[in-house]
Amino acid sequence: MQKLIRYGIVLERTGELTLQAWSAPMEAMRKKEATATACSEDNRKGVHGVSMNGLYDPWNPAYPPRDPSPCDADMAAHIASVKEWMDKTQAILANSRATNIIIPDRTPQFVNDVLFDILPALVPILEKDNVRSFLRFFNENGRAMSWGFIITPETLNQIIVSNAVRCAKVVLVGDDPELHGFRANPNCMTQYGYFSLHRAADMFSVDMIELLLRHGASANLRTSGDLVPADLLPLHVAVENTSMHKYLEDSLNPSQQRVDCSQADINYILKLIHILCLPEMKIFLDTTRLLAKHTDDLLDELCKYIVDGKIVHTAVLLLAAQKQIRGLSSCNGCGSSKKDGFGTITNFVVDNITAIKMRQNRLEMEPLEVKKELLDVTLNLVHVIFKAGEALDVYIRSHPKIPCVMEVAHAEVFEHVTLILKDHGFFSIGDGIDIGNLHPYRNVLSSQELPHKLAEMARIKAGLKVPCLRNGKPKVKKDPRGWELKFARRSFFQSQRSVLTSELSVKFFAHKEKTSDKSTGKASMFMGGTLQPKFNYQPRRMFGTVALTLLKALRKA
Repeated sequence: MQKLIRYGIVLERTGELTLQAWSAPMEAMRKKEATATACSEDNRKGVHGVSMNGLYDPWNPAYPPRDPSPCDADMAAHIASVKEWMDKTQAILANSRATNIIIPDRTPQFVNDVLFDILPALVPILEKDNVRSFLRFFNENGRAMSWGFIITPETLNQIIVSNAVRCAKVVLVGDDPELHGFRANPNCMTQYGYFSLHRAADMFSVDMIELLLRHGASANLRTSGDLVPADLLPLHVAVENTSMHKYLEDSLNPSQQRVDCSQADINYILKLIHILCLPEMKIFLDTTRLLAKHTDDLLDELCKYIVDGKIVHTAVLLLAAQKQIRGLSSCNGCGSSKKDGFGTITNFVVDNITAIKMRQNRLEMEPLEVKKELLDVTLNLVHVIFKAGEALDVYIRSHPKIPCVMEVAHAEVFEHVTLILKDHGFFSIGDGIDIGNLHPYRNVLSSQELPHKLAEMARIKAGLKVPCLRNGKPKVKKDPRGWELKFARRSFFQSQRSVLTSELSVKFFAHKEKTSDKSTGKASMFMGGTLQPKFNYQPRRMFGTVALTLLKALRKA
């Protein structure tokens, strides 16, 4: 790409690249016309970087002013002036597209399609998180992984799906020579309407989220488009995916439409808290806590869960982000700057309960009563976490990073959490709390995906014979990278279940029928998920004809 730019790629206002032959005879004939055209173009377009609707377009930022060359200047000086202007423009474009929020994705579909074609060779490199191999691969296949001076959002998306943290750091920094000046933008929307933090939250990769945040990723960008649930923050992805955890769905009312509040259902609340304090929940709460720390209007998002009656979602966010909530200011128009987020939430719930009591009548008694019961449970939940949340948070943080690789004694966790709750004045009523019969999904990774010692232990537990090593020392093989996160994700979520793709299957096929080419049957793809249709593209021939087509068009003009 750099060689093409060096030999005469001219930037147009659309951000595309047009080839122009810098032959001396052609320039000698057209230098006056070119100078006049450049001046008229600048006058016609007005202020650079401003789109037709008057909004700033980060994909097309303000270009540096170009000094017109005198008509009697020699060709060498003219070309040097043009090249200097193009270098400045290229630097501005590259920086703007790598650092600003880009909505929507401007990558042409054929580039994403060719990336899909090379995924079988790229994915093994990313799963090993081998930086050297990735840079060599990019140097050879960069045309399918970059566009418009940045690495395509789908390439970064695939890196995140593979949890290749070291490769992600390389593309976010972008200073390796093999990248040819390209780098990834963590705030560039993918073709499916979500951003890099959404995918990292979906993977529950704390290391990836921290890396993206350090390189400027915003936790306040929302999903949009026809192929993804709308208005989701990365925090929503983490909270709602955590609420789909196997332990929560196996133990609690999955519908959450009605909760028995005959005893204010303190047992329901305490059981929910006990489950959230299990070591198997740590990685999911850590993800939620990290994203909540960087999310604006956290109380507003929490209140939306309360209004919708989503008790489990409310508990996940309250327990994970209780430290941030305690430090949030609450003024309510009174001029006070007291930091008391729990007081704000309590007042919000009480006000809603009071409003329901005032609205109740015979016709709408039942639906309002159900909503009032849910709010009563939520009020008790807020009270418990307000009192005992700090001690519970300390206990949760003491768990190992990836605890699901060992057999966890739930009875010990139950006793410790119960003691914390009793120290803060909460006692269980009856025998309604039982967390001893919870188990993850089994055999979620093959022996090749697990480290050798763990794979051997898994074979022994499964009753399989471990093969003997006859010829001296065994072959030394490196343990697979990133298996911990994959193991945790698959142990508690069936078939890569996710709110980010919950509606994608239906929307994808509807979109496919509308946008597919009837003559070729080509359609979009879903990177990093389960929907991966086949294509008949020929990438080498495609890229071989693009430059020729542009040259022919230029010569005809």
